[in-house]
Amino acid sequence: MERLKSHSDFVTVLKRRRKVVANDIVVHYLMRGDTASLNHVEHAKSVGLADNSGDGVASSRRLGLAVSKAVGNAVMRNAVKRRFRVLARTHESKLPPDCDIVMRAKPSAASASYQALDAQVSRLFHDISAKVKAKSGTASATGAKTGNASAGDRL
Repeated sequence: MERLKSHSDFVTVLKRRRKVVANDIVVHYLMRGDTASLNHVEHAKSVGLADNSGDGVASSRRLGLAVSKAVGNAVMRNAVKRRFRVLARTHESKLPPDCDIVMRAKPSAASASYQALDAQVSRLFHDISAKVKAKSGTASATGAKTGNASAGDRL
């Protein structure tokens, strides 16, 4: 799993305000196809031309971590970050491709057991995947309904 490195990437994910919440973790997520920048739209139009060169980058998932001072001192914050990185790598396959996530630690994450965090990350990543599938399913279902109605109008 790649890492979100620039401030603008973090801000882009956090501004979308899509999130899933557990006891000790909040995961903000963004599907990269959802961004409305002109460059992404132009890239989507020309995907047939640039598909071979962008395969590895296009299907990658990126992770950002946000652990505030409320979690604890520097040693504790770094320990929480290490746990989050391992857990995200372990459960990465549950996330849809082209997904950017920011995992934010609540102060209680410092005292949570590894097993509790593991269960929470597993559930949160599964919830993200389910929400993305549901959203794409409703979009295709409405498209199918309009497609059927227009086919009926032609007859």
